[in-house]
Amino acid sequence: MSIRIKSVAPDGLGAYLGLKAGDRLLKINGRKVRDYLDYQFRIADPSPVLELEIGGRRESVEVDKDEDTDLGVVFEDMAVRHCANDCIFCFVDQNPPGLREGLYFRDGDYRMSFLHGHYVTMTNMGPKELERVVEQALSPLYISVHATEPELRRKLLLYGKDDHLLAKMRYLVDHGIVLHGQVVLCPTLNDGAHLRRTLDDLLPLSPGLRSVAVVPVGLTGHREGLINIPPVTQTYARAFIKAYATMDETYRHSDGGRFVLLSDEWYILAGQELPPAAFYEGQSMEENGVGQVRIFLDRFKAEQSRLPKSVAGPTRFTIATGVLASGIFRKHILPRLNAIDNLTVDLQVVPNTLLGAPVTVAGLLSGQDFLKHLTGRYLGSAVWATERILSRVGGSPSENDTDGVLLDDMTLSQLSEQLGVPFKVAGDSLLEIFQRGIGG
Repeated sequence: MSIRIKSVAPDGLGAYLGLKAGDRLLKINGRKVRDYLDYQFRIADPSPVLELEIGGRRESVEVDKDEDTDLGVVFEDMAVRHCANDCIFCFVDQNPPGLREGLYFRDGDYRMSFLHGHYVTMTNMGPKELERVVEQALSPLYISVHATEPELRRKLLLYGKDDHLLAKMRYLVDHGIVLHGQVVLCPTLNDGAHLRRTLDDLLPLSPGLRSVAVVPVGLTGHREGLINIPPVTQTYARAFIKAYATMDETYRHSDGGRFVLLSDEWYILAGQELPPAAFYEGQSMEENGVGQVRIFLDRFKAEQSRLPKSVAGPTRFTIATGVLASGIFRKHILPRLNAIDNLTVDLQVVPNTLLGAPVTVAGLLSGQDFLKHLTGRYLGSAVWATERILSRVGGSPSENDTDGVLLDDMTLSQLSEQLGVPFKVAGDSLLEIFQRGIGG
């Protein structure tokens, strides 16, 4: 077991030791290095003993260094662990055929949870993995709970046995690991009394379990042969938000802090105003859409004074977004942008045709979706969309618009060429559009 070196900084410690691309790090202080997290944890020793494979030869060397000095090397990417479940609402099973291979992979790796905030079920975590999380203080972790009743968990996760979720979570919080939980709510399946049972079981894990986010189930138009799950309608969303008021009062941390949070999608589906930023008590989490829209709107409000009063000459461009966020843009964004002299901003609402009409979020729009809806329309000097449409290859798409592809592997340059105008992406700051140039 070892990790392979991908590149070596010319002025780093690794170069001084003679390391080159293709060499391997085997052990630090006699302990195997399985991945980057092992390396990061063990290299902090100021006098580590390194076991290396350099040019095919095994060597051992002790180095003296500062605690914050590493080898100055880049390792090959970690192999991500496969999820042990087959959840009835997993997007992998709801993808249309013909997409890239990675979109059919179920990520169940707790390391990705620590590094990137991905939600994992923990079913494939045994005692050794739990001990490693504690030893290396891999905190916080983000846990997909969905239900705590063993029989219901087996039904939702299609996992053949009790995975002892609560015992695992208790072990982690008792050893100082901060957790955030998530419940994907499926009408008639894990709502009502089942949800209350789940929250009853999770609340004793507070304060180590800092939050439980409830998100509506996401369904695509590709569920042939899958278990029927009723969609979350506007009527259901309104009723659930009303019921949430009681849950919010009932389930609290001992210090009175909020324990249960709803994703923004509930409020948008219900056609209701989003809670103010203070409601989230600093616990907004973009991975599951909790507070994401509120942060976006508050940032836009704060940046309005920095928007130009006018632009040079009559100018027009298009913002393209999904169905879900379209009302937010119409109500809060377009009136302010169109108040800028000489500027006209159009909104194009792009349906999710690749994944199917049940999907309405902008981040899951494909290149095909944009082309189908935008081709032949007057788009002005450029089209702007959220950078969340991109699967990143590296770096930030807001800084390098060729970095990343859409769901169907189409690039922004290909979209630009076929639409005949620059197709650009920006982060959560609309001011970025003006700083980079309206026409791209």
